[in-house]
Amino acid sequence: MRKLLLFISVCAGIASAGTLYLPAYPASVLVFDEGKGQIVDRIPLLTGTPMSIRLSPDKKLIYLTTIDHNGIEVIDVATRKVINHFALNTPTKQFRMWGGALDPSGKYFYTVTKEIDQQLNQFDVGKPMYTVIDLQQQKIVKTIEVPKDVAAARDFDYAGAAFQISPDGKFIYKFGESISVLQASDFKEIDKIELQRPEIPGMENVRFGGGFGSDLDLLNEPGQHIALFNSQDPVVHAKVFGLARFDLSTRQMDFNPIGPSPTGMSGFEVTPDKKLAYTVAVTGIHGTKTCEFWAFDLTTDQIAKKAPVPCRTRFTLGISTNGKKLYIYGAGFDIEVYDAATLKYEKTYDLNTDVTYAGIVELP
Repeated sequence: MRKLLLFISVCAGIASAGTLYLPAYPASVLVFDEGKGQIVDRIPLLTGTPMSIRLSPDKKLIYLTTIDHNGIEVIDVATRKVINHFALNTPTKQFRMWGGALDPSGKYFYTVTKEIDQQLNQFDVGKPMYTVIDLQQQKIVKTIEVPKDVAAARDFDYAGAAFQISPDGKFIYKFGESISVLQASDFKEIDKIELQRPEIPGMENVRFGGGFGSDLDLLNEPGQHIALFNSQDPVVHAKVFGLARFDLSTRQMDFNPIGPSPTGMSGFEVTPDKKLAYTVAVTGIHGTKTCEFWAFDLTTDQIAKKAPVPCRTRFTLGISTNGKKLYIYGAGFDIEVYDAATLKYEKTYDLNTDVTYAGIVELP
């Protein structure tokens, strides 16, 4: 299953520290105070283990999807209380949700689902469906079958359907090896932007919005979708990675290559001033596996510094709300803290709770 859980950091009114909201087992969200270095609250969830978490545009609400009963829950940031929750599952039906996005009004959630019906001696698994969930009515209000050719395409990954909604709420953009422009009203594809050969000399086989990490919310501007991309040249097939910006109104694309692609990358975290970014680059596998911090100067789009970091079996990268600390965490009970300036280890926070393995979204 793709890493859909999100790790959201929300400013707590302290200039040098903020508050982290961490999805955790078995069914809760931990509230971690960066200044105190400890958990200060625990928000119980009513529909199960959180599988994704995202912040509303006005930063007042946190939206979560859960896996136990395929539920959706909404947390009020001010009170830290669940103010809306419901489950899609019934005694004889289950729904599997993958990916998705909120519309600008916060009323609808667009996603991909499969319906699983329990029969007397078997389970019938339905076809993938584009799905609209009304958060006020607390139910699915529309489903449209995903076309067979789209469902069979290599870039259509149910486990990570990368959606983004246009600012006017009329169009849905599905990101992968191409960008599909869908009408929000009926999911009809009205345009398709191929990324195989963008207008940059020597680049091909670009994948946008997938592969390495999640959306880069600290870099995002209103009406833009920004993500890492991978490509390789058509002659020697040397792989490179970089940043790509897509304007959700004009549908204009801008590619910015950064450097050679490692075996993998975990996270891509940007400082609040948007001048520096960090990732953990992984080279090799198993016995040859090594990990390094890479620090990027975003004003020149070059790697400014590297430093080795111990590899973990499963981990991801986070950043403090002030951009001065880096966090290694995921699928465990602790958070390792590193100084962002020196890339050196400082300490470990013991959460005494197993947090879910998450992709990352940071907020200033």
